Amino acid sequence: MSKIVRSIETLPGNQQQSPVVLGSSDSDDANKKLPWVREEKVVRYRLKKDKVVTQAELVLDQDLLERLRAEAARMRIWVKVKKLGVTQRVVDEIKSAWETNELAMAKFDLPLCRNMDRAREIVELKTGGLVVWTWKDSLVVYRGCNYEVAKNSGISNMVDDDIYGIPGEELSLFQREGDRLLEGLGPRFVDWWMPKPLPVDADLLPEVVPGYMPPSRRWPPYGRPQLKDTELTSLRKLARILPTHFVLGRNRRLQGLAFAILKLWQNSNIAKIAIKWGVPNTDNEQMANELKRLTGGVLLLRNKFFIILYRGKDYLPSEVATLVSERETEIRRCHLDEESSRKKAADSVHIVVDPSLNSSKTGTLYEFWDIQNKFGGLVKGKKENELQLEAEKANLERELRIQERKLFILEMKIENSMRELTKLNSEWVPTENDADREILTDEERECFRKIAQKLRSSLVLGRRGVFDGVVEGLYQHWKHREVVKVITMQRTFTQVIYTAKSLEAESGGILVSVEKLSKGHAIILYRGKNYRRPQKFHSENLLTKREALQRSILMQRIGSLKFFAHQRRQAITNMRSELVWLSCFLYGISSLFIHKKKKKILSVLH
Repeated sequence: MSKIVRSIETLPGNQQQSPVVLGSSDSDDANKKLPWVREEKVVRYRLKKDKVVTQAELVLDQDLLERLRAEAARMRIWVKVKKLGVTQRVVDEIKSAWETNELAMAKFDLPLCRNMDRAREIVELKTGGLVVWTWKDSLVVYRGCNYEVAKNSGISNMVDDDIYGIPGEELSLFQREGDRLLEGLGPRFVDWWMPKPLPVDADLLPEVVPGYMPPSRRWPPYGRPQLKDTELTSLRKLARILPTHFVLGRNRRLQGLAFAILKLWQNSNIAKIAIKWGVPNTDNEQMANELKRLTGGVLLLRNKFFIILYRGKDYLPSEVATLVSERETEIRRCHLDEESSRKKAADSVHIVVDPSLNSSKTGTLYEFWDIQNKFGGLVKGKKENELQLEAEKANLERELRIQERKLFILEMKIENSMRELTKLNSEWVPTENDADREILTDEERECFRKIAQKLRSSLVLGRRGVFDGVVEGLYQHWKHREVVKVITMQRTFTQVIYTAKSLEAESGGILVSVEKLSKGHAIILYRGKNYRRPQKFHSENLLTKREALQRSILMQRIGSLKFFAHQRRQAITNMRSELVWLSCFLYGISSLFIHKKKKKILSVLH
């Protein structure tokens, strides 16, 4: 035996030895693994997020900071910051809380609760305090050691700082490029709830720009102006990673925003606009339509959070549009000069044409006139009204063939539906009424009828009609009471009586009465004096719930198809009669003869 597997599983010192294969080389042992040898699992740990150093940790002493955080953890009264963000009302409430306590607590709602670092920067910027403690969606603001001086002067100790947060904060390349892209477009939105850079506040832009005109657009030569599905998908993916450029809260008068978007499109193909949270009566559809009308861009995305506009393939920057218009003006001037020179040259030359020099008239208008004068009387052309009648007759014949084809399709559909309905009806074997059944007196019927009228619970009979589930529902009702009320929405009284007889035969109960309701009818059934609950609820001779629904759909389909087939037949009959009248008129049959033979002609056509 060349290969014998020997393994030592247990060794002294709780050590294990790997399996040894005899008769094989070391390279085979390194490459091949036995089935019971497990591979080592690679565990990947999530990198811990670097802790952000706050301004309070840099400014305050450690003992003071610990004392303030201990007091902040015991606070239970806070200022509610809603969707609009840190408004002037919130700032006033925080400062009023500072009059009695050196700490003030603020609790944030969406969307700032998703980015508490940004919320901390906004609160420190607007109030001039220091955030000393943060927990979930709440933070505590310390008024500062020199609060009295700041209170008297009315200037916060952080108003002069950079609007991007802590002075000296290192900005990433993404933030610097975003700030460079938005530079000069308008004032920034300080209450921005997402990562930096801060977008432009579109509500602070002018509502009307004097002399504003939508940009000029030109279709690319041999190109398709519309976006393909793949292009639309790629642009949406690109817009997802882009920073937000504008924040908008009003619905109308957006010329200032449109002018800023045109400036942005000179450096970026996409304009990303966020909708402010908490602003009442915002309508993103009206915003998008207004911006499309003012800019002429392509709408990539619109929802209650963002509006994304693409400048389009036919967009021309202002410099390029100016060059194109100047070039077109120059070309038009050259064309006018060339045309005027051509006219002057044509007017200076006079050519005399003598008709007698032309010896042949073949293929000319003179030849046509000669033929008309000589042989016009021999050719008997049809009159204009006859030509119109023949055209109308041809149209009627074509429409008649179309209607007959549609009628044939309808009849085939009716035949197929009738075949399926017959197959379903063959599976339903109605139960015959038992001749030997209990007899109720008039007093008992009246008593059971009054009892049923007072019942709140009832069994509703839907479009499926009587199937095994309805009979099972009757037995469930009879388990607790002697009388059951079945509500049906059938309109004709004969259908209601047929349904009542079917329920009586299938359930084995006794029909008490059929009552007329405001909507539909109520069928009252009594279970009988000798009633015993059956062991098997499902009836084999009835249809199932799915088969009953299919039967109802087929009946409705057949009724609709028959109605449309009847309309087609009437249309075909009318067309045939019109065709007969046109034929008779064309062949010169008198109206009196047509009136006499009308019934006979129509009967032959049918």
